[in-house]
Amino acid sequence: MELILKQDVEGLGFKDDIVTVKNGYGRNFLIPQGNAILATLSAKKVLAENLKQRAFKEKKIIDDANTLAEAIKALEIKISAKVGSGDKLFGSVNNINIAESLEKAGHTIDKKFINVSGGNIKRLGKYSAAIRLHREVSVGLPFEIVAQA
Repeated sequence: MELILKQDVEGLGFKDDIVTVKNGYGRNFLIPQGNAILATLSAKKVLAENLKQRAFKEKKIIDDANTLAEAIKALEIKISAKVGSGDKLFGSVNNINIAESLEKAGHTIDKKFINVSGGNIKRLGKYSAAIRLHREVSVGLPFEIVAQA
């Protein structure tokens, strides 16, 4: 029996895959659970059209993410922080501070997608953060922590 999966099924396949299963498994489990539909000719045509539209939308999203990545690479981020003795910061600098700096530069990026290498930073210096704009597009952002004047 040929089925089109409507959602990921562990050990069988991913959403929108066309799979062949035994009749009983398809009729008694996958279809009643809403995990699959019969792979008729019309269902296959609809699936092909949906995949084509999704690929087009995905390409546009990736292109936008690449454009944003180029803009972020050109940025020079300096974060000022209060400093105690020995270049040690009062508090720390983390992904939230970087998100705020990017927002000031005109790029709104959620703090969840910013990963500061080393976690919270507690000293002055130059550091790097990885920003995930899309599951296929990441960009490294060098930044510097300077003493507040």
